[in-house]
Amino acid sequence: MADIYRTEVLPSVRTTLPGTKTEDDGPRRQVHGFTAAQRYDVFGAAAAGVALATLLFGWFAPLSGAIGWTVVAFLAFLGLYMLLIWLHSDFEEVKDRLITTLFGAAGTLLFTVLVFIVIYTLGRGTEALGHLNLFTQTMKDAGPLDGLDVGGILHAIVGTLIQISIALAITIPLGIGTAVFLNEVGGRFARFVRTISDAMTALPSIVAGLFVYAAVIQAITHERSGLAAGIAITVMMLPIVIRSADVVLRLVPQNLREASYALGSSRWQTVWQVVLPTARSGLVTSVILGTARGIGETSPVLLTSGITAAMNVNPLAGPMISLPLQVFDFVRSPEPTMVARGFGTAAVLLLLVLVLFLLARGLGGRAPGELSDRQQLAARAASLRDLKRFEARRPLVAPVVAARVGVRSEEQS
Repeated sequence: MADIYRTEVLPSVRTTLPGTKTEDDGPRRQVHGFTAAQRYDVFGAAAAGVALATLLFGWFAPLSGAIGWTVVAFLAFLGLYMLLIWLHSDFEEVKDRLITTLFGAAGTLLFTVLVFIVIYTLGRGTEALGHLNLFTQTMKDAGPLDGLDVGGILHAIVGTLIQISIALAITIPLGIGTAVFLNEVGGRFARFVRTISDAMTALPSIVAGLFVYAAVIQAITHERSGLAAGIAITVMMLPIVIRSADVVLRLVPQNLREASYALGSSRWQTVWQVVLPTARSGLVTSVILGTARGIGETSPVLLTSGITAAMNVNPLAGPMISLPLQVFDFVRSPEPTMVARGFGTAAVLLLLVLVLFLLARGLGGRAPGELSDRQQLAARAASLRDLKRFEARRPLVAPVVAARVGVRSEEQS
């Protein structure tokens, strides 16, 4: 029994500090920007890559084609650039520069393609855009052999605005409301809704058109209309808006919600006065993405609205054409004037999307708490009024304060 209660005294162990490093720190790697030597490496590798591709396509190998030459030149530039960096840097620097170059090349390629599409469309559409009747007339009295001074796309512009307005009137409350439900309410059903919305982002547009054609036109209206086209566009826009708005609402800091609840606000007040204003600019961006997806749809509109050459402002009855569908109708014609009208219509569609983008940015693009110039002037004027009021009341308040201080000093004495 004595062995059970026997304690063993351990030697005292003192806390010791780890030894300091004897080796020197390595040189700091430059992640952002380029030094003079790195600029020379870039230009040298680019010149060598172009020369090597030219030799391969012009002298040594039976190769041809501008796209192939561009790919070979870029790969040669990439390999030579990494080799030059490896001569005077470590492996980490080589990896950093490789990833930076690849991302820069991807951004440059995307920007180049976008600029090419815009310039090519505007260039081919200049011939038709030079005629004012393109914006003031319809194709009701114009034939395929008529010149560009006859006929226009006014009916397509009006149809596009009506259809996209119907789609936005349905998509904005439904999409943002669903995103709020996914983030603020949650639950098992929210997981199911998120899965369905993610799956619908890859839904083919022709399937959406067939669904609306069977569910709305065949079962209810029995005719093509602008309302059916707006519903079909809504089916394409809704998952984009839900998914992007869901991501935006996730970025709202949780402590803002907790502070609102701590002040006694309900869930609805927190969402309406804290969460949505904080995520306003991101929600506007999500609506813009959905609008860009819906305004360019052709196949669902072809199945649900039909093609017409006359003006129709009634979305409940009769065919109503849109700008993308009008472009499709124009460019399939063999007549050069109709093809020119098609490119002019495509240019108008690009400009319309740009106007809607700028309008949306102007309405909700400011960050939370950021005031406009007019609001800043109003706040400054209110501050000046308050300052003058305080200065006017100061002579009246000073004697009262002095009297109270005197009474307290007498009571204490």
